[in-house]
Amino acid sequence: MPPTPDMIPIWRQGDDIWIVDQRRLPGSWHEVRIATVETMAEAIRTLAVRGAPAIGIAGGYGYWIAARLLLAEHPQLNAAALQAELTAAATVLRETRPTAVNLGWALDRMERVAQALLATGEVPANFTALLGVAAQAIADEDLTMCRRIGAAGAALIQSGEAILTHCNAGGLATGGYGTALGVLRAAHATGKAIHVYVDETRPLGQGARLTTYELHHARIPYTLITDSMAGSLMASGRIQRVITGADRIAANGDAVNKIGTYSVAVLARHHGIPFHIAAPSSTVDLSLMTGAAIPIEERATTEVTAPYGAAEYFAEVPVWNPAFDCTPATLIASIITEQGVLEGPYIGRLAAHLGAE
Repeated sequence: MPPTPDMIPIWRQGDDIWIVDQRRLPGSWHEVRIATVETMAEAIRTLAVRGAPAIGIAGGYGYWIAARLLLAEHPQLNAAALQAELTAAATVLRETRPTAVNLGWALDRMERVAQALLATGEVPANFTALLGVAAQAIADEDLTMCRRIGAAGAALIQSGEAILTHCNAGGLATGGYGTALGVLRAAHATGKAIHVYVDETRPLGQGARLTTYELHHARIPYTLITDSMAGSLMASGRIQRVITGADRIAANGDAVNKIGTYSVAVLARHHGIPFHIAAPSSTVDLSLMTGAAIPIEERATTEVTAPYGAAEYFAEVPVWNPAFDCTPATLIASIITEQGVLEGPYIGRLAAHLGAE
């Protein structure tokens, strides 16, 4: 199917799960059928499907695929054996990418559903159907949350503002619509005249490849810049606000997002520009008090030495390639969730904002 207005990157069609291979964007909208846990894990690991909320959705669907295949191949499997096999499948998915909390959050949610269904010691006849409902609910809820995030954040934006964003926090990174880009879409939809500046987001160019693609289809005015231009752009007075997504937010408001976000936040503070994080409640990890406890994924050196598959440096060059960095809560003017806009300090107040203990 062609790109939808919401840019939904993963969806269920009957008994099939489909993704759009984001490695091939913006060149082509290429759809891939995901039929096994292993192919789902590979899609997450290689960034065919990416973005914290989107890989959470992928995890939920992957768990459902595992259950469906296990019972199709072994219809007499007892409850205990089925639970053990599903836990193993969840581990395969869980280990693909360690930083974004949504993946583990979704798998934990699916495991709780499975455990409740198997609590009697029997496998219900509708076991896989009910897991499919649970997986679909994760996707549907995320799209709803993104729309609510957009509406809440749009109220912050004044007509005529230019907003800088980093990486891709649009529909492609979520269940559709987007978080940071959802805010921009909502502001644009209400008639506010905005202009978006897009950091390219080296080394994989998620801003250059994906955010520009989404803004183009949404017909929101934008300009692409290299990452190193952000400071000069702010100094010129042409940026009034910065909005990014997040892959995990600690209880104190520290936010881990794509590498380079911290630099943008420091520059924004120096220039007196408000810096906002937009993310669903599933991205908040209240079990970690600070961002220092959030694991930072390190990825292949070739992502730096051979960007977009083209070799630029000799093979032996030493490389450090963390995929994310942590922005301290003190640099974040507000965190925008589906519950509304929360300003710091965040300790204690973030949990209350989300209705958690």
